[in-house]
Parts: sequence; C-alpha cells; structure tokens
Amino acid sequence: GDDRILGARMPMRGRAPGRAQRGISLVEALVALLVLSVGMLGIAGLFVESVRGSRSALLRTQAVNLVSDLAERIRANATAREAYALETYGGSPAESGCAPTAEDAGNNCTPAELAQDDLARWIAAVRANMPAMTNPQDAIDVRYVAPANPDDPERYTIRVSWREPGSETPLEYRNDVLIVPRGPA
Repeated sequence: GDDRILGARMPMRGRAPGRAQRGISLVEALVALLVLSVGMLGIAGLFVESVRGSRSALLRTQAVNLVSDLAERIRANATAREAYALETYGGSPAESGCAPTAEDAGNNCTPAELAQDDLARWIAAVRANMPAMTNPQDAIDVRYVAPANPDDPERYTIRVSWREPGSETPLEYRNDVLIVPRGPA
C-alpha cells in the first residue's frame, strides 16, 4: 500500500498535465522590475557624482586660469611693484581705462594706474567666473612682499577661494610669483 502512495503523481493546478508553462508570472515580472529599478538608481547616482566632479574640475581650472592671468599681468608690468597689492586700494581698486575695450581705445597709464586697472578687471573676472563666497573679500587676495636685498626677487602671492555647492569647506588656489631683478642692461 505504501509504494502506491509514494509513487503517485499529484497533478499541478492551473496547468494541463504534460503542457509546458508559457510566459512569465506576475511575481517574476515584479522582481525583474525591482532589479531594473535598483540598477537605474545606481546609474542615476553615478551620473550625479559625475556632474559634481565635472563642476569641481571646471571651477579648479577657472581658478588656475584666473591666477595665471593676473600673474602674467604682473610680469608684464613688473615696475608697478606694491601697486598690485589689494590692500593698497582697500580691496576695491577702480578701473582706470588703461586697457582697450569695444567702446574705447584705452588710455596711456602709469605703471601704478595700469596695476589698479588690471586688479579691477581681474576682480570682475573672478566674480563673474567663480561661485560667490559669503564675504567677497575672502575670495581673493593679492599681496606684494618687497625683497630684503636688492638682488632678491620680489614676491607676489595671488589667491582665489571659492565654495562649491553643497560644501561647507572653502577651497583655494594660491600661487607665488617671483620677479627676479634685472641686472644692468
């Protein structure tokens, strides 16, 4: 008697005997949708991080370019010396109209006037290209350090700071420019 019960086959409900299942069940479809959704959320997270990293790289590149721009202006007008120090103007130098624009051919200026004009235009470029700091005066700094000896180089320190969106910590790029004194010609 027991052999007969163990060897008996119980028919499956909902299917005809001997016929293979076709299609997928609702549970399988929901599981596949869940797996696909988790994968898409992961891809979305990677995309957001990629955009954030690209913005950070762009801001760093702009900071390097802005500091390099002012360094080249200082090298081109090396006789201006302390006229490139922001503290000379209380942090707010004014444009002197030295450089030509689309509306004006520009004026002949002294080295000090050109330095003030360079600083004013540079500050405007920094404010236009970098995210604003809580205190705009904290975002930029240009210092001049006179040489101790006539044979020592003059030193300028140029700094641009910014705060990236979503970050509490400010970032900065700083460069020291050395102008070596020229010997007698």
